[in-house]
Amino acid sequence: QLGHGDEQNQLLPKKVEAFAGQRVVAVSAGEYHSLALTADGAVWSWGSGIGGMLGHGDGQNQLLPKKVEAFADQRVLAVSVGMSHSLALTADGAVWSWGMGGFGQLGHGDEQNQLLPKKVEAFAGQRVVAVSAGEYHSLALTADGAVWSWGSGIGGMLGHGDGQNQLLPKKVEAFADQRVLAVSVGMSHSLALTADGAVWSWGMGGFGQLGHGDE
Repeated sequence: QLGHGDEQNQLLPKKVEAFAGQRVVAVSAGEYHSLALTADGAVWSWGSGIGGMLGHGDGQNQLLPKKVEAFADQRVLAVSVGMSHSLALTADGAVWSWGMGGFGQLGHGDEQNQLLPKKVEAFAGQRVVAVSAGEYHSLALTADGAVWSWGSGIGGMLGHGDGQNQLLPKKVEAFADQRVLAVSVGMSHSLALTADGAVWSWGMGGFGQLGHGDE
């Protein structure tokens, strides 16, 4: 997952030489895999390929960054890596997901793994402007400032008032009167930033990660 062509630990930061001659504009790290986005809108992945989370159509590990060919005809604007799945946002406002889907975190209405990036059809007609992937759940932010969540609902981390899993993106109604500007997903909790500069949190709070003065 370090992208140096081997499986050695690195005690100091080391440049990923595979990107020599490329301009990388964004990176995202998961548990055992990594994604990078280059200035030409291409996505590169490396590390563990279990469940297809690298997006190359197989489950093989990659010791060096490898271009995700499924996006050859797309311009990708943002990427986010969860524990075992990956999300990408394309220039047309679409969301693509791939990797392990055991809790519905891919948003395709099932719990199947995806070996290749697949468009989340639930967002047809919507323009998504940001995505964030967690351990087993995902968030998206649409251009109208609404938040959508899907995947594992354990501990309330989807924000729908229950602990149910969601196999398809579902709007978080708690933000009906708010305009959300940014979202971020942790392993088992979620954060949102609203236009008035406020921070909102939900999900599991066992270590105080929600910031409400309790656990």
